[in-house]
Order: sequence, then structure tokens, then C-alpha cells
Amino acid sequence: MADPITPLRRGEPFRLGRYDLLGRLGQGGMGTVFLARIPDGRLVAVKMMRPELAHDEEFLGRFRSELNRMLQVPPFSTAAVLDADPDHDPPYLVMEYVDGPSLSTVVRDSGVLTGSTLHGLAAGMATALSAIHGAGVIHRDLKPDNVLLARGGLKVIDFGIARAFEATSQHTRTDHLVGTVAYMAPERFDPVDERPVTSAADIFAWGALVTFAATGRTPFAAESPPATAMRILTQPPRLDGLPGTLRDLVESALSKVPEDRPTARDLLSALEAAQAPPVAARPRPEPMTEVIGRPGRPPARRPRRRLLLLVAGLVVTVLVATAAGLALRPPEVPMAVAGRPPASDPYASLPGIGRRTQIRAAEIKSHLSLDRHDSEVTATDGDGVDSLFVLDRAGRSYLIRSLRSEGHPRDTPTCVGVKLVPQGGAALQADECRRSPATLFTLTPTGAQDDQGRPTFHISNDTYGYALWSPERNTVVVDKRSAAGTTTGFSFSDRGPV
Repeated sequence: MADPITPLRRGEPFRLGRYDLLGRLGQGGMGTVFLARIPDGRLVAVKMMRPELAHDEEFLGRFRSELNRMLQVPPFSTAAVLDADPDHDPPYLVMEYVDGPSLSTVVRDSGVLTGSTLHGLAAGMATALSAIHGAGVIHRDLKPDNVLLARGGLKVIDFGIARAFEATSQHTRTDHLVGTVAYMAPERFDPVDERPVTSAADIFAWGALVTFAATGRTPFAAESPPATAMRILTQPPRLDGLPGTLRDLVESALSKVPEDRPTARDLLSALEAAQAPPVAARPRPEPMTEVIGRPGRPPARRPRRRLLLLVAGLVVTVLVATAAGLALRPPEVPMAVAGRPPASDPYASLPGIGRRTQIRAAEIKSHLSLDRHDSEVTATDGDGVDSLFVLDRAGRSYLIRSLRSEGHPRDTPTCVGVKLVPQGGAALQADECRRSPATLFTLTPTGAQDDQGRPTFHISNDTYGYALWSPERNTVVVDKRSAAGTTTGFSFSDRGPV
């Protein structure tokens, strides 16, 4: 499940440049991130900088400089930078939209990572940092919210922005440092020696992130940000719960001396060596301290860099598949026997793939209808083609495809999707038949029946909430209320093959 998208707030723009803003993805110290659509229909993430930055010449100069570096970052495990307008009021940055939950969401909802999943996360983040640092960019704000676990692979976002923001004169005070304290390297808090912040600060954050993923806490966790900062400066990290080899790497990454930390490429070399199976004729690898303990020394296995990136990519695939499975898992139902659903299986009443179905809203005893490609879902008492749908399986979710264009092959296939409406909230409307956060729905048994004795289901969207019939608007709206609250039950009746 991707992190939630919320409606635009009062006063926020509906458009930035050529980008139509659809909803909010999040907000941080540097600005607000919106889900947006470009004219060809693709979704992107638009980060609108804080309005006061539009008049800060020092920020704008550094932002342009950093932007040139960011555009050079290969998108191995990063969200690609697509566009930016530093001269817009306010400035904004456009990045690839990553449809997947953040690391913080996965750990909160599904628990800590273990085994190959944890190893894959460590390798994926090291791969991303290797690409970022190779382009001369320092992230400076690496944290669980900036690591997204998409189905296509791990993605690190927001790289490079913090450097331009923090470097301006009005943001260099100690109480305006950019970043989350628990993931900030000691040199970020040290105004005495005035040590420059280098890519080693990101390696420190990598160690803190791996610890969080494995244990659910950060290595210097304390009761307040100032106390956490003091532990980072003076205390050793708490690494209990980390497996042996990975613990050694994390401990090295969390060194209080930047020069003693490994580089991102060193981390990849060590992770590959730790993951590779033993081979009889294989020479004995150097001790781990030799691989990561000497700054400036080329890693022992650097000639195999291409293989290392491939291995890291394969491990990340394991991570993403596991995380996506945990996030999208629907309520458990009894297992089918010999391909036939047991009598107690509430999903047995659902039409199969490729079957026509009518969807009945039990609350109003009417079928759902979609009569035009640009219309909202309404209700009907008839049996016309506008009230016929097909449930197409999409993993453990469903696309609800309309049959209103059946017999007209030139018409674009239409599905039911969630759209934000100008008067606020969201409604079920016609959408393109492609997998997206707006078109994937989960069906959950309510335990009740409709007026014709059929089991009813809640229809929900992981991003927007539950489908509810609105008599005031004569349409189906989508709301974040829980299944135990005021919701609508829907039943499904088979109307034969397509």
C-alpha cells in the first residue's frame, strides 16, 4: 500500500506550471509534495518549495547549481528528476512519482525487516547513494520517509534539495538544520571545528536507517531531539538486534569520525561478499575490517562493480516483493481445496475473471452505473450495459472495468477510479484502465447480506478510503472512515460471460 494521498487544502493551487495538482503526498520543512498529472496523463510528484524561498536569491542560486548535479544522477534506485522551475513563485521541482509505501510505513504497519529482505534494503540504499554521490550530490536528509519501496524497486527521493536549502544564510543556525536529528551525523552538530559536510554524512544516515529497519528504533534513540543529538556526539550506538556481518558494517558507518566511514561503493562490495555463497576454489576474502576500515583505499572487489550492482538489484527485488505483499495483503479467507472455494469462503460469491457482473449497493437497493467516459458512478434500477462491469484481478486487488463500451472496439477501455472533486472530497468516476493508486480496490466481506440474500462487501481503496453512497450527491463518494463506521455494502451478481 502506498502512503496516503490527501485532498488539496484551502488556498493551495490546483496547477503549477503545466502540472495539474491532484492531491497532497506529504509535507516537510522545505515544502509540500503533491501528486500531479501532466498533459499526456502520466503521474508525477511535484515538490513546491516554501513561498518565502521565491525571494531568497542565495537559495535560488544554490538550487540551480544543485539541480544541474541532480539531473546527472543515474536513476538506479532514485526517483528521477524530470523538471524544475526555480524562477516560479514559489519554486518547484518535478520528480518521478513512485507508487509505493515508505520504509517508515512498512515498519510501522508490517514490522521490522529480517533476512534477505533486510540485506536487500541495505544493498538498495547503498546502490542509490553510490549513484547520488557519483554525481557529486549529497542527500543530507536521508530518513525512512525518503526511502520508498515500489514494486519496481527501492527508490530514494528528495536527494540534493536539502543542500541548497540548508546552505542559505538564513537556514544555517543550529535550530534550522535540515534533517531528522536521529539520522544526522555528528559533524552536522559541530560548529566548533566547522568540519564540512561530505558524503560521509549520508553513510552515517545509511547506518541509522538499516538499524531502524531491523529493530524499529534508531541507534541513538533518546527521549528528545537534544538528548538524541547528545548521544550521537558522545555515546556508542545501540545495535542489538542486527545480524553479525551487517552489524559490523553499520557500526563502521556510524563512526563519529567521517574519514573512518566506508563509502557507498565499499558498502556494496562488503554486502556482496557477505551475501555470496561459498565456492570451493574461491580465494579467502579479506577480513571485513580491511574492506571498510581504510579511507581512500580502493575496495578489494571493485573490479566486479557491474556484478555487484546486479546482485544488489536482485536482492532489492526480493525486498520489494516482500514489502509489497505485506502492504497489500487483504483479510485472510479459508484456502481453496482442489481449485474449488470452500463453502465458508465469502469470496465464492464473486464473479470470476472475464464474467459480467452487476454491483448492487445494498443501502439503496440499486445497481451502480457508469454511463459516460467522463461521468461519476451513479445508481440505476435498469439492467443496461451501463450497469455491467468486470472484476479484473490485479495482484490481490481488483480493477473494476466497465462494459459500457462493449461492442465499440474504438472506445478506450474505462474503469472505475477515485477522483478528487472540486467541492472537496473524492468520488468514484470513470478512469483509464491501468493499475494506479486510484483504480485498485480491495473487497472485504461485511458479514451481512443484501435484500436478495447475497453476501455484501466493502469496496475500499488503499489510498483514499471506503466507497460510500451519498444520497445528497446521488453518487458514490470515497471517505477515510473505517469499515466499522458508516459505510455501504455492495453485492455482486453474475450476468454471464463477456
